[in-house]
Amino acid sequence: DGAKVSFTIGKLAENHNCFIIQTPYDTFTASRLINQSIPIGYFMKSEKIVTFGLGEALDDIRDTMAKKRYRDFPILDWNGNYFGMISRRNLLGARKKKVVMVDHNEPTQAVYGIEEAQILEIIDHHRIGSIETVGPVYFRNQPLGCTATIIYQMFQELGIEIPQKIAGLLCSAILSDTLIFRSPTCTQIDKDAAEQLAKIAGVVPEEYAAKMFQAGSNLSVKSPGEIFYQDFKKFEFDEVTLGVAQINSMTAKELELIRDKMIPYLPKAQSEHKIDMIYFMLTNIMEEKTELLCEGDGAKELALKAFFLPQETEQIVLAHVVSRKKQVIPALMTALQE
Repeated sequence: DGAKVSFTIGKLAENHNCFIIQTPYDTFTASRLINQSIPIGYFMKSEKIVTFGLGEALDDIRDTMAKKRYRDFPILDWNGNYFGMISRRNLLGARKKKVVMVDHNEPTQAVYGIEEAQILEIIDHHRIGSIETVGPVYFRNQPLGCTATIIYQMFQELGIEIPQKIAGLLCSAILSDTLIFRSPTCTQIDKDAAEQLAKIAGVVPEEYAAKMFQAGSNLSVKSPGEIFYQDFKKFEFDEVTLGVAQINSMTAKELELIRDKMIPYLPKAQSEHKIDMIYFMLTNIMEEKTELLCEGDGAKELALKAFFLPQETEQIVLAHVVSRKKQVIPALMTALQE
């Protein structure tokens, strides 16, 4: 147990505020152990600490963890209090985000980081692009006018009753995507689905669609960027990348106002996306025609070739063309391959 401390020595130590250590170890071992008994407070950092919050995604903190030399990082809760630790080892077993792709199947049209996600299902009605998955997935692709029609079919197949609000949303999507059944992509299946959904939602399809397009086409107060990205998609053909945006309106006057806004904006959009060609479709629903704006080297020439128009054509107006999916994209793709 070590030597006993005499009363005199103990009293002197107390009077001079000295500590006496009684230990069974020898002097050398005791001195080494003292060096290891320094309070942790002497080593702790209180400033410039690298921490993460509970709400941060692993994808967002991965780069920070890779750049710092620390092995472990503290996690703070919503009140800024210590919650736990995370290490680089935790990233190896991290679960990927689970995604169901609806109304698209191409990586260029998907959310940022789709390559890092686990794709569970794809429900779509567009052409099949270059999407790749790690394992088998449920892939449902039908040549219909709207993906909402497929969703309606799935409800029916599973015997699930469709709530009124969901029926209204699905009906709205079909009426919008098929341009009130005027689009060449529209099928009888789409019409039947919209009629059944309209009954559940308690609306008359044609009347409801007219009000919906009037409300949605009030674009006079929106910026060119808001108008452009309201319905914009990118497509890749071999080594050429195209961007095609579309806006629908019930009146020619509104389309003229939008046209004047978009012409100076298209070069900026092309520069932002760093793609070869940009197209903007000004679609008149009632007259069933589209004016096509072009931007990029060879963009106008490609459009003229695709729609068999004379090279001296200045304003490209396409009669009976209202569908990007079934009329514009296939025509441009065919022209590129020739």
